[in-house]
Amino acid sequence: MQVVVTGASGFIGSHLVDSLLDAGYNVRAVARRLPGLISTSALSNPRLSLCSIDIKNRLDLESVISGCELVVHLASGSLPLSSNHNPSDDIAVNLLGTINLLEASRFSNVKRVVVVSSGGTVYGLPKSLPIKEDHPTDPICSYGITKLAIEKYVYLYRALYGLDGLVLRVANPYGPRQRLDSSQGVIPVFLGRVMRNENVEIWGSGEVVRDFIYISDLISAITLACSYTGSEHLFNIGSGQGLSLQDLLHKLELLFNRPINVIYKAGRGFDVPVNVLSIDRAISKLSWRPDVLIDDGLKLFYQSLINS
Repeated sequence: MQVVVTGASGFIGSHLVDSLLDAGYNVRAVARRLPGLISTSALSNPRLSLCSIDIKNRLDLESVISGCELVVHLASGSLPLSSNHNPSDDIAVNLLGTINLLEASRFSNVKRVVVVSSGGTVYGLPKSLPIKEDHPTDPICSYGITKLAIEKYVYLYRALYGLDGLVLRVANPYGPRQRLDSSQGVIPVFLGRVMRNENVEIWGSGEVVRDFIYISDLISAITLACSYTGSEHLFNIGSGQGLSLQDLLHKLELLFNRPINVIYKAGRGFDVPVNVLSIDRAISKLSWRPDVLIDDGLKLFYQSLINS
C-alpha cells in the first residue's frame, strides 16, 4: 500500500516513517524541508520517496497524493502559545492547509485520512476526568480551536464525499529526536535545561497535571489506526495517567541524582489545570495500549540523548 505522511520530517513524522516502512508500506514523505529528522535507515530504503512541498499548494498536494490509498496528516505550523499571538497564521497554515489536503484526497480517491489532533487542547477545561471522547470541546487557545475545526472538516468530508477520516486526539508525546531547544513539549524543555545546568522555568505553581505518552506508544497507535476497519472515527491516544509538573521535576531529580533549580512564573491563561485522557476506546477498539511507563520513558529518552 502507498501512504503519504505529511509533516514527515518532524519528531512524530520521522518515527512514523520508520514504523510504516517496517510494516511494509511504500511511503511518500511530505514536508517543506527534507529530510529533517528522517532516519538514515529510512532514507536508504527504496520504498521511501521524499516530496518537498508546502501543503498550502493544493496542486502540488494532488500530484503527491495521486495513486495513494492512505494519508496520515501530521503537518502543523504553530504551537498553543504562538497560535494565540497570531491566530490568522494558525488558520492560514493549519486549517486551510488541511482543507487543501482533504480536497486533494477526495479527488485522488484516497481510501483513508488519519489526522492527528490535540487531546491536550480541544477539550478545554475538564468537566470530568479522565476525559472521554464525548466530553464537551471548548478550547481556550487558538491552536485548540483550529484543531477542532480541522476535525469538523474531516467529519464533513466523510458526510459529503465518503472520505474515510479518522481522528486521533493525542496527549503530550515525548522521546528521542525531540528538540531540547524548542518551546514545544515540557519534558524535552526540562531535560534540556537540566543537562545544560540551567534553571527550569515553570508557569504557575507546578500543580498543572498533564498526560505524557512515549513516542513508540504513539507510533504504534497511529500505525494501528492506519489499518483499523471498525466503525469508530475518533480516539484519544495518551497514557491514561496524569503527572503534575512538580512530580515530573521530582522524577528528573531522581534520574540526574541531584536537585534542580526552579523559577516559578505567573500562570498562563491558555494552560488548563488538568488534562488526562481516557483511552478506554482505543484499548477496546484499536486493541492498543501504551507499554512505556513514564519512569522508563524518561530513562530511554535521556539515554538516547547521551548516546547521540
